[in-house]
Formats: sequence, C-alpha cells, structure tokens
Amino acid sequence: MKTLLIDCGNSRVKWSVFGAHRLGRSRALQWGAGSPGRLCDALFRQAGRVDAVLVCSVAGVAVERALRGAARRAHAPRPQFVRSGRHLAGLTNGYEEPWRLGIDRLVGAIGAWYAGNGSTGDGRRAVLVADIGTAMTLDLVDASGRHRGGAIVPGPALMVQSLLGGTAGIRRRAQGGARRSRGLYARGTAAALDAGARYASAALIQRALAEARALLGRRPRLVLTGGAAPAIAALLGRRGLALEPDLVIHGLAVLAYSH
Repeated sequence: MKTLLIDCGNSRVKWSVFGAHRLGRSRALQWGAGSPGRLCDALFRQAGRVDAVLVCSVAGVAVERALRGAARRAHAPRPQFVRSGRHLAGLTNGYEEPWRLGIDRLVGAIGAWYAGNGSTGDGRRAVLVADIGTAMTLDLVDASGRHRGGAIVPGPALMVQSLLGGTAGIRRRAQGGARRSRGLYARGTAAALDAGARYASAALIQRALAEARALLGRRPRLVLTGGAAPAIAALLGRRGLALEPDLVIHGLAVLAYSH
C-alpha cells in the first residue's frame, strides 16, 4: 500500500510517498509559484498512483479545498486531514483544549518522538522539538509520550522584521550594511539585528532544555526543524542535537504505518 503524505505549511507544500515501510524522497513547492489548484494538480501528477492520501495542513480552508479538487481530478483517494485530538499515534496532547494545539506541532512531535524511540515508541526517551520558521515553537514530549506543553515566539526573521517595521532609526541604520555577523558582537546595525535574533532563539532553546531537565529529571533529546534550524544549530553545538527538515512528513509516516 502506498500512501501520499502531504505537509501544507503557510509558505510551501511538501510531500513524500510511504510504502512497504519505507519513506520516499521529500519534495516541495512554494505556494507563491502558482495558484493552489495548479500546485496541487502538479503534486498529484508527480506522486503518481497511490492508495491513500494523508494530509497535515495549517494553510487554511482554501488549500484543503484545492487538495480535494486535485485528488478528484487525478482519480486519487479522497485526502484524509489529520486533526488535533487528545490522543494520536500513542502521544497524549497536553493542551487543556486539545484542538488548540497546531496540528503541525503535534504531528512534528510524533515524528520526533518515534525517531528517538524506535518504530514502536518503546525506547522511552523524552524529546524537545524546536521548529524555527516564521514563528519558533517549542514542544516537550516526555518518555511516556505525554506532550507537556510548549511555547511560541517570533522566529529570527520575524524578530528582525518587527524591529525594522517598528523603529525608524534602526531601519535607517540597517540599510546597506553587512547582514551577517560571525559572533554576537556585530559591527553594524543589520548584522547586529541578525546576531541578536539568532542568539535570542538559541538562548531560549537552551533555557527550554534546562527547564525540561528540571521537570523530567533528564535532559531530553533535542530535535530542530524549520528553515532557520541550521543557523541556530550552529550556536547550540552538535551533542544531543538532531536536525530534521522533514519532521512533519516523518510524523505522517508514523500515522500511516500505525493504520
């Protein structure tokens, strides 16, 4: 059985095909490259014949409608959209109101937890997931598979944009300068914005690890994902850290395997 796994984010759609207990290569398209309907048609053409379609989407109702239409035109199975609930694939959602936890965060947490605990989830190792994109989200899952909660802050790029948009003096001084600093102490305004945002993100992750260790009695495995993850990983060191760009796809593969 071949299952098409689709991760619809706000800026792009990623997909892969899971079959014979193996996950194929992930592919991606930017939403800005065409209308949602045309992009979804292209996705189904490239995926080929599949037996099921499993979707994690935070891209809104219009994209969900486009996926259903593209599946129909491709004579593919009707897409199944994963929703947040109290229990999913052996994990327990820790939110007081489970539906309020973004499905991308929940599915990503599933992917990270199973990656550290084997295909049956019996390794009993806690995981902290840091998804670093437009927003940066932190989610902690303990060794038993219980989601302990999380945090949301602006991602590095959004931190910089908020300062450029809200402070005329900084915006003027940042124009035309070098954009990247090797360390925290930059020698220009644009580089200082970049350094401050990256180091602030890394510092929050380090604080989250410390609080997780105090809560659980052991340092969790750290998994970074999202477009800015490599830049932040460079500030955290490699020990006990995993970079996984396709974390939601891996979570969907766990769901497909469990069914």
